[in-house]
Amino acid sequence: MGSQTETPNGSRQDLPVLFFDIDNCLYPKSAKVHDLMADLIDQYFAKHLGLGEEEAIRLHKEYYQNYGLAIEGLVRHHQIDPLEYNAKVDDALPLEGIIKPNPQLRKMLEDIDTSKVRLWLLTNAYVNHAKRVVKLLGIEDLFEGLTYCDYSSIPIICKPHKDMFAKAMREAGVQRNQDCYFVDDNYGNCKGAKELGWTAVHLVEEGVKVPRTQASQYQIRHLEELRNVFPQFFKSES
Repeated sequence: MGSQTETPNGSRQDLPVLFFDIDNCLYPKSAKVHDLMADLIDQYFAKHLGLGEEEAIRLHKEYYQNYGLAIEGLVRHHQIDPLEYNAKVDDALPLEGIIKPNPQLRKMLEDIDTSKVRLWLLTNAYVNHAKRVVKLLGIEDLFEGLTYCDYSSIPIICKPHKDMFAKAMREAGVQRNQDCYFVDDNYGNCKGAKELGWTAVHLVEEGVKVPRTQASQYQIRHLEELRNVFPQFFKSES
């Protein structure tokens, strides 16, 4: 992650923070990484819990809906080793063949004025996967830090649980909820952030069905629209 510097006005801790989700947000859902991951999770359920294919898929879906992450249900109910799970699922994804450097995304992030807002990553993935993705996108140096879901901690805390948003604020060093801005593709995560007083932007990629009720204050089709949503954070010459 990038280094922190002092602003002319004093400590960077006084600045608002713009939190970015990673998966299906910094790269498109159409990359199908989530589908590959879902297949590996289903295989893990089947093999380690001795389930048939249909039951593995059903239980995976149930845990995802109930807890926000399949792994939380596995740890909670089946005492699996979460880091072994991570090695078999997240770390096993062939990301190098799917995710490529994105110059347009990099330019958009570079156009954000970091004397006005700090950039931070907030993901439900484990640290290995998170760092791998932003490195492949060629943007890892543009963020001050990363708040990730720690698979090794019990209980596992992830978005949209309020404790995960509190963890992000603590790690990013931001005191007030109204100083938190957030971009995510997940409806529940954006809704949860808004309920805590964050300003949330729900990314609904083109081709994805628009929700009947908007999740949060803003809804966009492309990350480039952040220029219009948060003009105060972008350099004036952009």
